[in-house]
Amino acid sequence: MIKAAITAVGGCVPDYVLTNEILSTMVETNDEWIMSRTGIKERRILKGEGKGLSDMCIAATEELLKKRGIKADELDMVIVGTITGDYTFPSTSNVICDKIGAKNAWGFDLSAACSGFIYALATGAQFIETGRYKKILVIGGDKMSSIIDYTDRATCIIFGDGAGAVLLEPTTEDLGVKDFILKADGAGRNYLCMHAGGSVLPPSHETVDARKHYVYQEGQAVFKFAVKGMADVSAEILEKNKLKSEDIKWLVPHQANKRIVDATADRMGIGPEKVMMNIERYGNTTAGTIPLLLWDYEKQLKKGDNLIISAFGGGFTWGSVWLKWAYDTK
Repeated sequence: MIKAAITAVGGCVPDYVLTNEILSTMVETNDEWIMSRTGIKERRILKGEGKGLSDMCIAATEELLKKRGIKADELDMVIVGTITGDYTFPSTSNVICDKIGAKNAWGFDLSAACSGFIYALATGAQFIETGRYKKILVIGGDKMSSIIDYTDRATCIIFGDGAGAVLLEPTTEDLGVKDFILKADGAGRNYLCMHAGGSVLPPSHETVDARKHYVYQEGQAVFKFAVKGMADVSAEILEKNKLKSEDIKWLVPHQANKRIVDATADRMGIGPEKVMMNIERYGNTTAGTIPLLLWDYEKQLKKGDNLIISAFGGGFTWGSVWLKWAYDTK
């Protein structure tokens, strides 16, 4: 049976570091307040005129291709999980393929907010399992600074910019994407969304003046749903596959808030030594958090390691993936 295995990873975070100290000069906050509530110390911001999501995605992809020793024209497909594409259309996938020379690939963007990468990973895996495609690039990333109101303390402390990429290839070994559970509840749009810019409320002077093109979040409600959603689905995928906490080498959780991550690990019976974390350095890069974790921790991963990847995002979207790591890092 063919499974989809991750065979390479790449990542990119911008050079500019927005620290809690700098934020405290912009809104009424301080390092202790932010750290105690989120676990975030700093986040990266993409600076420069004309710089968009594709710039970070391309940097991550070029690193991945070099590691794997392949050319862009060998890619069959490119899926990008994001809510901050370069344009409303064309897709950022389309832009990336053009800029890197992936002349034989097609693809699309997938919008699931912070769950964008796991939705894209599960989707890409299906195309590999059919046997039709051999090399699929799955990217998760966001330029959240482009839709954040830096006068809103509730949101500006949380988000950063970044992108990560993985390459999916077929394997007949007992490796790769073993199972996934994906969920959605559109009623969550009332608590976490961007009100304007779509067909319901197109851009206008009124929507801009009302600051409706920024992320809107009701923090307490989202926190409550996220804790339950991520913890429940992570426990569910263990139970479904008759896995115990000791079978899991790593929990790879979306980096929204350290307290949500801790609650998920507790529910699964997994200690902190098995939990991937980089929220302190990058904040919440939305669809970028999970591939950036894999990028940061790649050297610690061993062939056959069981990973549980979990996320919760606006909309609401959430889910979990059981993945067996496919290679030892050289």
